[in-house]
Amino acid sequence: MSGLWNILIVDDEAFNLEIICEYLEDGPYKLQTAENGAIAWDLIEQAEPPFDLIVLDRMMPVMDGMELLKRIKTTPRHAHLPVIMQTAATSHQQIREGLAAGCYYYLTKPYKSAALNSIIESVLDELREQRQIAKALRTPPPVPATANAEYVFSTIEEAHRLSTLLAGQCPDPGLAALGLLELLVNAVEHGNLGISYNMKKQLKQEDRWEDEIASRLQMPQYRSKKASVHFSRGSGEITFTITDQGDGFDWQKYLDFDPERAFDPNGRGIAMAGKMAFSRLQYQGKGNQVVAAVKLK
Repeated sequence: MSGLWNILIVDDEAFNLEIICEYLEDGPYKLQTAENGAIAWDLIEQAEPPFDLIVLDRMMPVMDGMELLKRIKTTPRHAHLPVIMQTAATSHQQIREGLAAGCYYYLTKPYKSAALNSIIESVLDELREQRQIAKALRTPPPVPATANAEYVFSTIEEAHRLSTLLAGQCPDPGLAALGLLELLVNAVEHGNLGISYNMKKQLKQEDRWEDEIASRLQMPQYRSKKASVHFSRGSGEITFTITDQGDGFDWQKYLDFDPERAFDPNGRGIAMAGKMAFSRLQYQGKGNQVVAAVKLK
């Protein structure tokens, strides 16, 4: 079973469990199922290796999805576990309750195989990034010797390397690297390459996002564009000022989790970066420059 993603599916309806397993049977997954939150919790506690992802029904007997979600997110050794909530309870208030408890991914019942596979792949993409960053930080790159420095980048690969390099300056390099990566990738894809939110949504659903990035980097109108990140260390905080050569975007609505976008495979990164990685996150002007700050302990 090595090399498979370990996924737990929780639903009180046997038919739903059968359908979800059928949807995922051809993927690189090891699947386990549970009929309610209590059984699921026991499996989570005992799992070896640990689960990579939980697909969770909201309304169940014995222990419902919200109670299990809260237990997962308030238990330190499980708090990092991503949870996809599958539910027919889709009011904004119900989604906000889930967001507040730590669930950022949703599926509206009933849903099709493509919707489930698309959002699972988005979650697993984020897990891959987290693990790549954690691996890179085990042997951190050399620390810049200056309190001020500027770096230029144009590709997703360069964004990955820079996020690790700069995060090494921060009190919590892992969180800082994830936040920086989101902002640097945003500068490349949405900024310089002009990929809109809805376009990325479609590309993610069709598994064409990486191909589109590679294609646009070769186009005459995009290939000379650069983005930059200015690093500055003060007495109380580190600031990163990231600037791209794009037309900007309507950044205000992406600073918080929006229930309207809870069912999309993208659109969470800026809000997650602001809440988890930085003490301050401020977009400026038309949105092609952002200042992110990390307090020094």
